[in-house]
Amino acid sequence: MSDEWRANIDALEQTARSVIALGEELEAPDWARATECPGWSVLDQYSHILGLERWLLGEAADDEPRTAANTGLDVEALRSWPPEKILGELRGVIDRRLAALRSGAVDLSQVVTTPFGVDMPYGDFLRHRAFDVWMHEQDVRRATGRPGNLGGPAAETAARILGGALPFVVGKRAAAEPGQTVLVETPTRRWCVEVGADRRARFAEETPEPSARLRMEWETFVRLGGGRVDPSQADVRVTGDGDLAGRVLAGMSVTP
Repeated sequence: MSDEWRANIDALEQTARSVIALGEELEAPDWARATECPGWSVLDQYSHILGLERWLLGEAADDEPRTAANTGLDVEALRSWPPEKILGELRGVIDRRLAALRSGAVDLSQVVTTPFGVDMPYGDFLRHRAFDVWMHEQDVRRATGRPGNLGGPAAETAARILGGALPFVVGKRAAAEPGQTVLVETPTRRWCVEVGADRRARFAEETPEPSARLRMEWETFVRLGGGRVDPSQADVRVTGDGDLAGRVLAGMSVTP
């Protein structure tokens, strides 16, 4: 097992344990609170996490493959379950999943088609699982007023995935011109993207005067990347080319 794949498993465990501990703190009214995923309550978030992890473990109650098009499948199927049953099942499923991943029972080098339709080694896919669980954990934390776990291994997977998408956002979605640069900043992370003469956007050394600079909190960056907030409502400080910055913000949502 490579160090990177081991780190992906650790990140998955970190956020899965955190989301379970969070669930144990919730009070009865919290489970019905609406989250930033349209139509999903806090309970629905847990049902989604449980259902997908059961499917990956081969314990789903049906034969339906999980895809980006049917993310509500487990939400609907488990909506009648009480919170204590959801949490109890999730504890057991996560224990079995982690044991299987660390024992070698799962071939991490096997190329699989992921639920979001991209083929990759299973060990790489685990980074996206950690990211997905962490995003839903943050949905629950915002909905219930319990902020936390914004740093650590799972948050780093979010930084890699969302930050790594910025050249696509700047070059394709925002259609930045050759020679233009965009600097995106959070308090602890910075990404500089430059469009070359070939019209391809790529990461570059930070320039003192980018074409557009976007400053925001880390959580705002995550919410924008996850499509959790309308760009017009996000607290972002823009300097430079406001039109370019607006196109970047409009294109930042990259999760299915």
